[in-house]
Amino acid sequence: MAMDICVCVKRVPGTGSTILLTDDGMNVDTRHLGFTIGPHEECAVEEAVQIVTAHGGSVTVLTAGPPEAEEQLRYALSLGADRGVLIDTGPEELDAEQTASALTQAIRQLESGGSRFDMLLFGNESADASHYQVGIRVACALELPMVGGVKGIQIDEAAGTLDLRRDAAGGIEVYRTPLPAAVAVAEGLNLPRYPSMRGRLRAMKARLDTVEVQLEPGGLRKRGLRRPAEQGSQTVMLGTGPEAADAVADVLEELGVV
Repeated sequence: MAMDICVCVKRVPGTGSTILLTDDGMNVDTRHLGFTIGPHEECAVEEAVQIVTAHGGSVTVLTAGPPEAEEQLRYALSLGADRGVLIDTGPEELDAEQTASALTQAIRQLESGGSRFDMLLFGNESADASHYQVGIRVACALELPMVGGVKGIQIDEAAGTLDLRRDAAGGIEVYRTPLPAAVAVAEGLNLPRYPSMRGRLRAMKARLDTVEVQLEPGGLRKRGLRRPAEQGSQTVMLGTGPEAADAVADVLEELGVV
């Protein structure tokens, strides 16, 4: 059973980046930032590539963002995806409602052009805004079953269904859903690979497709941004040599080690 999969990703600041704001406090200052896709979405790309390797089919990676988001599409291609599609939405940040609308329109266009996706994969939440909304909104708009927080995917080819596992308090939840379906995966689903040199070269030469959509008004109104207070750490010297032994023993006792 060949699986054609669409993975939706987002261009976000690199993990661990120092985030600065513009002087008016309304936007993130991106002049010195590096960008990537979030860890949940990286696992989604890896899972799609693994599924297609095992079952056949193709992996399309779709993103809504500025033209610079081509970098993230090419990164996904270097990991083994087959096709990259950009929805050029300009430099302004979209909220979850706008993003979901753009992705929904693009998926409908791609499917009307001959593609038919058996599965839509999303990251459980974006690494920057963490709205937890986009995958759910797209699934509802396309009338697809949706499960989030997934850390295990098994395909029953004979039945045409998915078994989806996610962690729960005190155990594991397992859901069975028919295909096509939408799935939001969480970090830890797999171990994403590093792009090979061959993959990087293929991605550099690959042609990216573009889709035009009608941007709709979002539901959020930005009033301003602020940076949280810095959380520093302090190192306390317990001593050196034998005189530190008592202090180390006290710390270990506080931690319950001894």
